[in-house]
Amino acid sequence: MNQMILNLPQVDEEATKAKAEQLLDQYRLYLLQVPDDFLPKVTATYSLVPPSFSNEFHSSTEDAALKRMDWEIKKAEFLQRIQKAVNRLSQKERQIIVMLYMQNEEMYDYEVYAEMGLSQRSYYRTKAKAFYRLAFALRVEVYKNGDASA
Repeated sequence: MNQMILNLPQVDEEATKAKAEQLLDQYRLYLLQVPDDFLPKVTATYSLVPPSFSNEFHSSTEDAALKRMDWEIKKAEFLQRIQKAVNRLSQKERQIIVMLYMQNEEMYDYEVYAEMGLSQRSYYRTKAKAFYRLAFALRVEVYKNGDASA
């Protein structure tokens, strides 16, 4: 009999978990920051280009507003993508991720597992599994040959 052999790539579990944690850190930062370069310039600038009334050139305020709007759209899409992926996790996994990364107050691991009533070992095992599953939900898993899915 002929057997079909599947050559599936091996997942680098630690790198995959690290990638998921990196995205959660980015999620937290996106909730707090607005880049300075999106703010309009208030100093006068002089240009050799004559003024145009064809809307081909924009003032720095218009450019800043357009950049800000584009950034806000990308930020909202990113935040929504993370939230949908977190909602696909199990209840315990979701609770850990939300308590650590998605609340205004920063919590530490020992506070989370104490509040959840978990042993330290059980907590860290569940947390690692949550990062791993979150990476697959976000399609950012890392493979041993160096390829990433996203």
